[in-house]
Amino acid sequence: MFYDNQKTKQRQEYIRTLQAVGSLSNLFSDSDIPNLYYRAAENIFCRSFDARNLSRSDITFDAIKDGLGIALKTFQHRNGKCVEKIAEFNDALEKFVGRSDEEIMHIISNLRNDRIQLALDMTDANSMIYHLVTRKNGSFEIHEEELKFININKLKLDKKQTTKKTIWFSDGRHEYKFSKSKSTLYKRFITNNPLDTFTVDILEDPFSFLLSEEAKTLYLSHEGFEESYPSVILPLYSAKTGKVEEKSGLNQWNAGGRERHKNEVYIPIPSWIHREFEGFFPYDPQTGDKKPFTLLLPNGEELKAKICQGGGKGFMSKPNKALGKWLLRHILKIPSETLVTKRHLEDAGIDSVVVTKLEEYKFQIDFAETGTYQEFEENNKKY
Repeated sequence: MFYDNQKTKQRQEYIRTLQAVGSLSNLFSDSDIPNLYYRAAENIFCRSFDARNLSRSDITFDAIKDGLGIALKTFQHRNGKCVEKIAEFNDALEKFVGRSDEEIMHIISNLRNDRIQLALDMTDANSMIYHLVTRKNGSFEIHEEELKFININKLKLDKKQTTKKTIWFSDGRHEYKFSKSKSTLYKRFITNNPLDTFTVDILEDPFSFLLSEEAKTLYLSHEGFEESYPSVILPLYSAKTGKVEEKSGLNQWNAGGRERHKNEVYIPIPSWIHREFEGFFPYDPQTGDKKPFTLLLPNGEELKAKICQGGGKGFMSKPNKALGKWLLRHILKIPSETLVTKRHLEDAGIDSVVVTKLEEYKFQIDFAETGTYQEFEENNKKY
């Protein structure tokens, strides 16, 4: 699929870096099974294969390259038939109240498919796979399989395995488990035929190694490369009211004063962001000076953008309809001239965006799951 089609040099670098990180496993445990932190695995993959890292976005894909959306996972190999987490649906708990297991099976399957479609729309990917690194005694294995929509028409509840806490079901191709208490969906991965297998020599004393000169050329931080860039989280709704206002923000097209394009929107910037993250955006609150900047979308497209509104309370694209066309029509699938509500965001599972500062006048925008902005405000707003 993907791995076998990459250059030999890239595959070799991928293996060497995984081996280097796996060799430090005694930092975390004394197991013979090497450790691999999932964030490190994502960054190693993207660095080795020159793929775009999507880990900041709360979407199905962790990386994309050449139109291929890639979900990355690492877990212990065990018997080669592991059930692993593929999605959380904490924002959808109310949908399951009073529902039968059969109904929940259909609801969660549709929600999963909606998430997959959202990832395809955001990235413009045309195909998708799982890339897996499984961990065994003294070795790693590479596996890949197609990432597919759940086949709604062939859903079948496994009544024998289903309990009060978990629902087991299949779609004729894969087996799934849904934890009611955790609101988490799992999938069984069959990993019997590896694409590659390689040993991992776990260092007896990784602490001494980390202090050596050799470590300087091999060290890769667990937080990776993109984490070094500053970022803020912005709500797609009014932080004051908790609603999507009818005549501002995502509904700016509905504001009065002049004739507006149906796709005119802006992303709200709460005033405390300019205070606590002074200089993050090219905007001076004292003078009102605003400099244009480039906005990189999850699909790789670049838009021209600028801070807008009095007090710099938002940013919009230039032309102002470009961002709205992508966000309202392509991503949220909201019909033209339909007021956006908080329900639209909740149904999509996103209510905020992560804005990362790549350069002085270049920013990247990614989506964040419901509740992310609220947590960000609680942790960063001082007064």
